[in-house]
Amino acid sequence: MLFFDSPILIIGIVAMIVGMIISYILKSKFKKYAETPISSNLSGKEVAEKMLRDNGINDVKVTSVEGALTDNYNPLNKTINLSPDVYQGRNAAAAAVCRT
Repeated sequence: MLFFDSPILIIGIVAMIVGMIISYILKSKFKKYAETPISSNLSGKEVAEKMLRDNGINDVKVTSVEGALTDNYNPLNKTINLSPDVYQGRNAAAAAVCRT
């Protein structure tokens, strides 16, 4: 019974629940804004490339990687890795991911 009274277990469960709530909110917001077109009609890849050019960054490559919401910058090989929905997306969600 001591195991179930452990504060570490309670903290772990709370952290897991908070993480699940945040994940749900993020996914639902992305889904909502994935249905909102942007006036420029640029894809996520094009938004990222424009952002790099506008800031004088010419040595970073924009690539597509498998997964959902797996977008990241890898400083080791200087790549911006975008999930297919963001890489190809021409919507507010894709543009927002590239701008952050």
